Amino acid sequence: MTTQLNTNISWWWQVVVFTIIVVILAISWLWSTTTSNGDGPPMPPLPPGPVHLPIIGYLPFLDRNLHTQFTDMARTYGPIFKVRVGSKLHIVINTPDLARAVVRDQDETFANRPLTVAASISTYGGQDIAWSNHNVSWRKLRKVFVHEVLSIKNLEACSGIRRDQVREMIKDIYGKIGTALDLNEIFFSTIAKVLTSMIWQNSLDEEGADYGHLAGVERDIRKEANKLDGIITSVIEDRIKYNSKNNSHDDINDAVGKKDVLQVLLDLKDHATTSVDITIADIKALLTVSFIYPHESSAMKSSFIANDIMVAGPEATTLLIQWTMVEIMQNPEVMKKVQEELAQVVGPSNIVEESHLSKLKYLDATIKETFRLHPVVPLLVPRSPSKTCTGSSILGKSLEFNPERFLAHEAVDKYDFSGNNLNFFPFGSGRRVCAGVPLAEKSQMLILASLLHSFNWSLPKGEELDLSDIFCVTLRKRKPLVAIPSQRLPNTSLYM
Repeated sequence: MTTQLNTNISWWWQVVVFTIIVVILAISWLWSTTTSNGDGPPMPPLPPGPVHLPIIGYLPFLDRNLHTQFTDMARTYGPIFKVRVGSKLHIVINTPDLARAVVRDQDETFANRPLTVAASISTYGGQDIAWSNHNVSWRKLRKVFVHEVLSIKNLEACSGIRRDQVREMIKDIYGKIGTALDLNEIFFSTIAKVLTSMIWQNSLDEEGADYGHLAGVERDIRKEANKLDGIITSVIEDRIKYNSKNNSHDDINDAVGKKDVLQVLLDLKDHATTSVDITIADIKALLTVSFIYPHESSAMKSSFIANDIMVAGPEATTLLIQWTMVEIMQNPEVMKKVQEELAQVVGPSNIVEESHLSKLKYLDATIKETFRLHPVVPLLVPRSPSKTCTGSSILGKSLEFNPERFLAHEAVDKYDFSGNNLNFFPFGSGRRVCAGVPLAEKSQMLILASLLHSFNWSLPKGEELDLSDIFCVTLRKRKPLVAIPSQRLPNTSLYM
């Protein structure tokens, strides 16, 4: 009798709990889907979109490859549609005209970005260029980065650093001619060395293992943020000690084409007539990710540039170079045209210099076509409006790899990475366009031109190119590119 009573009580409690849950979910669903705005004016109707569940929204039905799923959804719901993920309402747009409304017509309204948990941890509350809200602090940070750190003058000042690291890559590959190489590892290592050398004139010899792990998709964000912090902080301290000990940094400045970002910032501080008000605290903040505590607010206002460069830079540039090599190897006629252009512009008795890059029109078109077909970031970082506000038809045959399409349009409609042409803006557009575009352009083209000028490339026997991809914020190749280099230039001294 007692057992039966306990069973009945347990059953009734289950009914009560289930009823409460259903009521809560129903109320939440009604609240989340209402179009009224309290006592204010009614909300305008939302775009169409898939039916979502209470509380969790459409989350259970999202595919891993969001970019392809959103493309399919655009065919169903049109160029603008809504997707509710959890309690957050997302609006997806998919045409140049709608992009213009966001990045041009209402650019200031949409200049903020929603801060995710992962981004908050890795940037200590969104204090970097990528995730900071559009405010006075962000404008100061971006001004220093774009107009000082990555100015044309300073990019030229560190051209020798990029040249040395790329030549080191060519020398290393030459020593492995005839063997199958994982090009993804080579590209990532080279880009990372270029960036670390540009920032503080150190290679990754000491910190390479730790830094390379930052590219892992399964990293523990907090642990890796602290690890990167330790690397950068030690470099800053070493430079301060060096300058103090020598009471001068002339030998760093006098090295033609090898002035690093840290020295550029120190020069800015010492330049009496500079328009940028920068202090030692700002310099340290611009190159570190270690300001964790709230009382460091003055430094926090201009921190985490190095984090943006060192984490985002190698990943994106590596993927672009890898995808370009894949498409070139997949299309022998494109490979032939690229190498013919290199032979004409550079010549078989010379190595590629940055002065050659502006003349490599076909290679430039090939890189743009790769960006179009394999966008490194297929979904741009979401934008969050600060107030309430109300594909294939562009270039044709969108799934074909055809660099000539960019050469044909160049005379009437300029396609570049500035974000001004809303038919093609892989680095974003408007106020939040990627600040590192000038550096990315130089680095990726120099590396690709050097690889294709110095070597012929083939696949291991029995292997076929795999063009499948996987979406992990960036668009990664599912299988790394493995290829075999062979000597292309007649003079072996060009590989030393």
